[in-house]
Amino acid sequence: MAQCVQSVQELVQDSFVPMVAVLCSGQAEAVTRRNNLTFAQLLRPFCRITSEGHIRDPNNQLQVVKNLRICVNNVVTSASTPSGNLSPARRRRLNEVVLSCQPQEGAVSATVTATDYDLSFNDHCLKASAPWYSAWRDTLEEVCTSKHFTATTPWFEAYRENFLQSMPASDHEFLNHYLACLLVVSSSEAVPVEQFLKLSQEQHRIQHSGEYTKPKWFIPNTLKYYVLLHDVSEGDEQKADSVYEDMKQRYGPQGCYLLKMNSRTLPAEQNEQIPDPWSQYLHRNDLQSQDQLEDVPSAVSSSADENDVSAAEDHGSAETGGEANRLEDHPLQLDSVSSSGSLQALGATHTEAKKPARETESASGGHGACLTLNDHDHIRQFIQEFTSRGLLPHIEKNIRQLNDQLVSRKGLSRSLFTATKKWFGGGKAPEKGVSEPKSTLGLLYPPEAPELQIRKMADLCFLVQHYELAYSCYHTAKKDFLSDQAMLYAAGALEMAAVSAFLQAGAPRPYPAHYMDTAIQTYRDVCRNMVLAERCALLSAEILKSQGKYSEAATLLIKMTSEDSDLRSALLLEQAAHCFINMRTRMLRKFAFHMILAGHRFSKAGQKRHALRCYCQAMQVYKGRSWSLAEDHINFTIGRQSFTLGQPEKAVAAFKQILVNDSRQTATQQGAFLREYLYVYKSVISRSEVNLPQLPLPCIHSSATRIYFGHERRLAEGEKQAATHVSLDQEYDPDLAAMWCKLEEQLAAAANRGVVPPNFQPSQCYLNSQTDNLHHPLAVVEEPIIVEVMFRNPLKVPLSLSCLSLLWRFQHESERTTEDSSGEFITNEGTLAQEASQGDNVVTTETIPDFHLGPEETKMARLRLLPHRTGQLNIVGVVYDLAAASSGDTAADGHQKSEVMVVRGKQDLKIQGPRLNQTKEDKMFVRHGPDRRLDPIITPPMALMEVFFLQFPTALLCGEIRKAYVEFCNVSGVTLCGLRVASTHPDFFTFGSQATTPLTPLSPNSAENCSAYKTIATPPGSSGASETLVSAGDFSPLSNVVDIPINGGMLHPGESTQLPLWLRGPDQEGVHEINFLFYYESPEKGTKISHRVLRHTVFICASRSLSVQASACCSSVPPQRGPDEDGGTLVFIDVENINTSEAGVREFHIVQVSSSSQRWRLHKCINPAKENDCKLGSRERAKLCFRATPCQPPATSDAVKLFTFADLNLGNERIVSSATPCGDFFFRCRWSSESRQAEASSARTSSGARNSSLAAAEDKRCDVAHMVKKCNELDLNLIVIWKAYVVEDNKQLILEGQLHVALQTVGKEATSLTPKEEAQEMVLFKFKSDLPPPAVLPSAELYRLVKTNMHYPETCTHAFKHNSICVVPVSLVLSNCCWTQVDVVVDLRHKTISSEASEAHSAFTWVGQSRYTLQLSPRQVTRLTLRACFVQPGVYNLNTPRVLANLAEQGARETSQQSRAAEQSPALIIINNNDSA
Repeated sequence: MAQCVQSVQELVQDSFVPMVAVLCSGQAEAVTRRNNLTFAQLLRPFCRITSEGHIRDPNNQLQVVKNLRICVNNVVTSASTPSGNLSPARRRRLNEVVLSCQPQEGAVSATVTATDYDLSFNDHCLKASAPWYSAWRDTLEEVCTSKHFTATTPWFEAYRENFLQSMPASDHEFLNHYLACLLVVSSSEAVPVEQFLKLSQEQHRIQHSGEYTKPKWFIPNTLKYYVLLHDVSEGDEQKADSVYEDMKQRYGPQGCYLLKMNSRTLPAEQNEQIPDPWSQYLHRNDLQSQDQLEDVPSAVSSSADENDVSAAEDHGSAETGGEANRLEDHPLQLDSVSSSGSLQALGATHTEAKKPARETESASGGHGACLTLNDHDHIRQFIQEFTSRGLLPHIEKNIRQLNDQLVSRKGLSRSLFTATKKWFGGGKAPEKGVSEPKSTLGLLYPPEAPELQIRKMADLCFLVQHYELAYSCYHTAKKDFLSDQAMLYAAGALEMAAVSAFLQAGAPRPYPAHYMDTAIQTYRDVCRNMVLAERCALLSAEILKSQGKYSEAATLLIKMTSEDSDLRSALLLEQAAHCFINMRTRMLRKFAFHMILAGHRFSKAGQKRHALRCYCQAMQVYKGRSWSLAEDHINFTIGRQSFTLGQPEKAVAAFKQILVNDSRQTATQQGAFLREYLYVYKSVISRSEVNLPQLPLPCIHSSATRIYFGHERRLAEGEKQAATHVSLDQEYDPDLAAMWCKLEEQLAAAANRGVVPPNFQPSQCYLNSQTDNLHHPLAVVEEPIIVEVMFRNPLKVPLSLSCLSLLWRFQHESERTTEDSSGEFITNEGTLAQEASQGDNVVTTETIPDFHLGPEETKMARLRLLPHRTGQLNIVGVVYDLAAASSGDTAADGHQKSEVMVVRGKQDLKIQGPRLNQTKEDKMFVRHGPDRRLDPIITPPMALMEVFFLQFPTALLCGEIRKAYVEFCNVSGVTLCGLRVASTHPDFFTFGSQATTPLTPLSPNSAENCSAYKTIATPPGSSGASETLVSAGDFSPLSNVVDIPINGGMLHPGESTQLPLWLRGPDQEGVHEINFLFYYESPEKGTKISHRVLRHTVFICASRSLSVQASACCSSVPPQRGPDEDGGTLVFIDVENINTSEAGVREFHIVQVSSSSQRWRLHKCINPAKENDCKLGSRERAKLCFRATPCQPPATSDAVKLFTFADLNLGNERIVSSATPCGDFFFRCRWSSESRQAEASSARTSSGARNSSLAAAEDKRCDVAHMVKKCNELDLNLIVIWKAYVVEDNKQLILEGQLHVALQTVGKEATSLTPKEEAQEMVLFKFKSDLPPPAVLPSAELYRLVKTNMHYPETCTHAFKHNSICVVPVSLVLSNCCWTQVDVVVDLRHKTISSEASEAHSAFTWVGQSRYTLQLSPRQVTRLTLRACFVQPGVYNLNTPRVLANLAEQGARETSQQSRAAEQSPALIIINNNDSA
């Protein structure tokens, strides 16, 4: 329950005070009227006694009366029958009191601290502990700190005070009966004593004549107190004193008083402040006066009069008094959405709220203008004298008299006492009404009835704060009334007994709450008196609240709500809600629910402002709790109430919440919400000075906004295929973006002499939430800026947007000195608000005329800007006309039945940047970086290029060569230069080289019989290889970046050029994504945009063609075939057709095999011997054999390394392999393969760091191994050129291609297929390395340093009969295969034990020198003459010498190497015996 300014004891004491009547003469009234007051009003601010009073109880015990207040009223007579309900005048006045009390704006409300939450509710502080509070901490903090929440409710206190002090007098109790009467006469009267006599007679007539039912008097012998009123400024003071002396003689000193007033003779100055304590008391007197003047009895309680106050607050309310009180209206039921109940109907009669009517002050000034502070003291002293010397002794005397009467009757029995009352009292009505049930108020007591005497005594004791005696009397009277079934009297006794028990000092007995419950139930259900029931409930609730029994208080207040008074129900429901929030375990949901109920009843009572406040307080609890339907109802009600109160801005905010939140309302209800919102919004726009207010619909996902700078790419034109570049239709891929950035860095480095510029920024023509938006993007003047905005319709009804365009702000470059400078801006907001286009000379803004959003649809809108000046452009939002889409409801003539409501507004595009997470402060706090994607800088004109491709294939065979064309167009007004291209697959294409490009048609009509190669006819009979020396520099530089060879290196504005482009299918089958990045610059340097790029992505489907496997081995040539030279190397090529006929390929023809190397060359074709190509059908295989010989050494050491291209054609035409495109693709594939190997080796090197102790030994060992390896290196690259015959569309096409095989080592097989990457094995990590092993080279590798060859006759015939020894000369040729000195030892004493040699006779011996030691220079060939001695005929293996080889610098440390003969095939000689000789 809301906190009360007064304590409960003070509240109860001020609710029941002694009543004093006033009768004034005419001249006395004239004296007080000079102060704009009646005599009763004059006394009202001074009616509280500041000093203590004393009385003696019947036991002669002194009782102290503290802080006593009396109530002084004019005597107003009435003959109306008293009623149990408030009169219409009282109802209206109570409504005005509540209406006049509103919460203060900006009041300091509660705050919440941590751990133990100290919740300070303005003037009251509660302690809340964490366990029960933590669940609702945030919501409670919002409720308590909200501007709508107040811990005190002054409107309820004002209502309660006025209600309690204006209670109508009743016969069953005497608390509101008059105890005394003040007879006031002016001293200016001719005979004042006569006026006193007349007034006394008048009072006696009013009390005892029986003509009037009002006012009611406490006892027959009413105290009359005579007051002589003297006007100091006008009256005769001596006369007043003499009259007062006469009065004291006549009435006694305790029964009269001379009151002097109006001491101020001069009017108050303008700046002089006169105290006015009467203003706050006047409305109470007015309330009582209006009730006393009301002659017509009020019937059964109705809220029609109560709701009349709504006219004072809002004449435009759609709810009239009768309609607002319908029982079917429910607080949680949304208002009708029909047109009759819409805000349009409300707005037709809407007026500003009016303040409640108040007592108007006279034109002469305020109250008490003729009174001085001394006069105030005189009045205060008069009240003090009257109370202490007149009223309290009078009450004390009556208490004694009543007590004596009751004590004298205590000896009688109950039966006799009851019989006496029946016989002599005649107090009870003879019969009850026929239709009147038992236990109602039908029983009446006469004034002298003993039960009433007890009640009188109890009331007198209660008024003078003798609560113990009062409780005893009330308790006694309660028993008597209950025994007589006088339920109204019994309820009154129960009520006051409970209050007396609570007010007793020291609380000797607990508060009997059940007394109050019984009294309330009796008042309400039995007596049908809601006024008394309400009073009882108000007092009991305050008492329960003071004891911390908030739950019982809330239950009591809720029970008192009914349909007869909306105002009372609203106030009590609000207080019950405050009880729920003041409990120890705070019930926030019950608080919010009952605030909703209170707001509904306030609305029905016409208290619109209080209704709005209640709904706003409840919203703090329901907000953000996923109770969407409750939120919708509250927001809708807040919107309507705000609109009717003349607060359209608040109404717009409330309706906005309904539309923005994800609502679960039906489509019909949401449509009604939207129409209401548009109507309210339009009324706000009409009175607002803002050009374009904010609109809540549709929802904009600002972070999903995407920006594209530049023209949209043209589509394909005929056979031309435009570069794909970047578009808003593509999905953003971070990996692809990183790849494009890497390519652009390579291009920028190539343009800057191999170094990336320090101020390099990658080009960003497409921005979204995942791109780097920390820097201002750069746009080019006269090039469009496309902004894609994502709209979402959260409603289930369609939305229609029209005149949709971007809102921008522009600052010219001349006014923008620094990045943060605030110069003069140009904006299009004012022009767009009027749908004008004055800003088109700066930036042309495109407008979308119609943009429809379906129910719950998310849709993109692409809006364009075309800047015409350089400077800073800020895209700040979108502007559009919003309307609810038509549902198609049209009349018969085709026109819509209702007018479509359209409003114009805007929405800002506010993009939050990425969260910062670099510094410690960034990690501790939530900080976001800038996002400048909507703030481009407009730069001067820049070159713009478009690229088109002609005859570009989508499918190729592996290794297939295809010729296409690429066209470059300069579509800008600026010259472009520095044209380059980078690709992720540099071996896929080539533009050729100027020196080696064949003269082919620029644009061939078809691919039939048109070879992409340069061919030469060969004469018949030529079997040798055609050799060509070519430098790698003759071709384009081997890198990812390729310079595009355009004439002059520039493209002028409007020019275009077309270049041939050779393509080669990837070596691996599958779909390949190949990316091109074209780079170009402007001749002018120092511009903000240094270069531009253009992207192109193609997908090539590669199909299988041929599989080529090659190997090489050393040949042993007999002497008769090559007596003076090395036998060379045999190269074996295995070609297989692995095509699955997917591309319609019938057969492959191997037309030529070429080689390219700096050391070796193909010399002769051994197999096939025929001079025709090899045909391979599906899954067929062919074996080819060639002889390779070393190339001639370079002439000079500083000569450029040349590659020897050797062509061995198998047909009648020779394809020049050293020309474009064959040579280009060879070098590009070779460079790509070497790059991949270098990356793999660097990765392996970086993956494991070597130990420093092993470094020297490993390096030395690697040097030796490398030298030995070079002895066995071949470095022969084979190019297998093929043709394939394809049938397509009944036409035979000839496809060409080439496959590359790199033979690196003799004896090691190589293939044209790209090997698949295998997973690396896991290597255990060693924390401590072993000792370095000795740098010993394996013997199997060391023998390859020297190559041996033996020359001898195959057969020898000898006559062993004549000579038993046969000596055969044998030549041993030793060749140094490396480029360093080699020490060679030839040992003839070695005997082989190989299994192959054991089959031949070994019974021979070498004669002569048995061991040769020599040193071979680099590449030296030496011949040794040996002699073999045979003693018998047979087949002998001469390959028995042991050849030891070692590097010269290795010394003699390694001489025990394996025999060279063991590694050679047997050298057999046949020794025949010539028997004839």
